[in-house]
Amino acid sequence: MSVSGDATAGEGNSPKMRVIRVGTRKSQLARIQADSVVAMLKDLYPGLQFEMVAMSTTGDKILDTALSKIGEKSLFTKELEYALEKNEVDLVVHSLKDLPTVLPPAFTIGAVCKRESPYDAVIFHPKYAGQTLGTLPEKSVIGTSSLRRAAQLQRKFPHLEFKSIRGNLNTRLRKLDEQQEFSAIILAAAGLQRMGWQSRVGQLLYPEECLYAVGQEGGCSVPVAVHTVLKDGQLYLTGGVWSLDGSDSLKETMQTTINVLAQHEDGPEDDVQRVGITARNISQGAQMAAENLGISLANLLLNKGAKKILDVARQLNDAH
Repeated sequence: MSVSGDATAGEGNSPKMRVIRVGTRKSQLARIQADSVVAMLKDLYPGLQFEMVAMSTTGDKILDTALSKIGEKSLFTKELEYALEKNEVDLVVHSLKDLPTVLPPAFTIGAVCKRESPYDAVIFHPKYAGQTLGTLPEKSVIGTSSLRRAAQLQRKFPHLEFKSIRGNLNTRLRKLDEQQEFSAIILAAAGLQRMGWQSRVGQLLYPEECLYAVGQEGGCSVPVAVHTVLKDGQLYLTGGVWSLDGSDSLKETMQTTINVLAQHEDGPEDDVQRVGITARNISQGAQMAAENLGISLANLLLNKGAKKILDVARQLNDAH
């Protein structure tokens, strides 16, 4: 989860301002996430009041088309961005995966909450309870809205078929349980945990089976994925790209030294954004090392042919 705000918000406001307007999507999961952020803010700022402003987004309204085919950026955030721009809200709460790669001017990610499980989870139709993806019958249909998941899992489990499924978590679970179309569906473990539905998880997908999206919790529209580990001052970053059917892929790992405990000192670059994030409590050196690691890995993959794989994937996705 991330909290975005207008970098100029608060300018000209009276210090006596007592109500902070928090923008969120209307879905149950979005409200749970926004409520948890507000609870943390109330602990930090007991003198302030918080008002929820819920709205529907393009991604919430178009439910009969795969996310990757809608051809619109910021599917789940644009309406909230407009509200922030027009000063109708003071900050918004998003799943990090839903944010565009480049934030609109004057916006910043002001907080990233402690990460839940980053993994994907498999929820099985009741008749397949106790199974795994590997033991499902030939040509079983798996529902997912993510090209990233489908491409990796098609490669790992060629006996399965993957089909788009849309709707919020409640809708997708209902489609799984009440219809006979899907043998299982893939969802982010973090969302299921926040909804209190951990008991429905039949299998967790670890990195050897399915890398997660940057900011996972998710990212759906491109078959690109990562896995990160911070251990003994070393940040290890694995990244990969896949063709739509998983037959063609590239995967590489790089590492860098990160001193996350470095003493932070205020200075002229105190509010420098890195990948859209303003993180005053983390040293600039650590942030720069992490950003450069991501750039280096991306360039390595591109030099090995990642662009060609992704171009073909986009063309095939647009043609279907």
